[in-house]
Amino acid sequence: MRWTLRPAKPTDLEDLVELRAVVMRPDLERLGRYDAHRVRQRLRDGFAPEHTQIIEVGGELAGSIAVRPAEDRRWLEHFYLAPRHQGQGLGTAVLRSVLQRIDGTVWLNVLQGSPARKLYERHGFVVDSEDPIDIFMVRKFL
Repeated sequence: MRWTLRPAKPTDLEDLVELRAVVMRPDLERLGRYDAHRVRQRLRDGFAPEHTQIIEVGGELAGSIAVRPAEDRRWLEHFYLAPRHQGQGLGTAVLRSVLQRIDGTVWLNVLQGSPARKLYERHGFVVDSEDPIDIFMVRKFL
């Protein structure tokens, strides 16, 4: 599968908001936490195009991934793939590519029961802490 990453633009926001709602819905419903407005608003509130890349397949939006710097760490956030692109190795390829360019510890959180946890574990992330909803994972610089 041929894919590319490009810098996000402010005009990508609403497409990403809808993608997030679709991708997150099954896990949020399973956890009893789905709220159609909140799932969209959280991305609107946290979207930083300067830290976000758009994943394209065939010139079309396939997903997004963000690496946001914080005080003493980097956060991997907003890693979403459209359902039709899941399970084909795209997530593995994108994550590998992005992680190769990071020279420090990376943190993320994933919802309890999400199949994405296995993807992150295959890339060296380990559980740091968890609660009934979230699992916080860390990958030390390799």
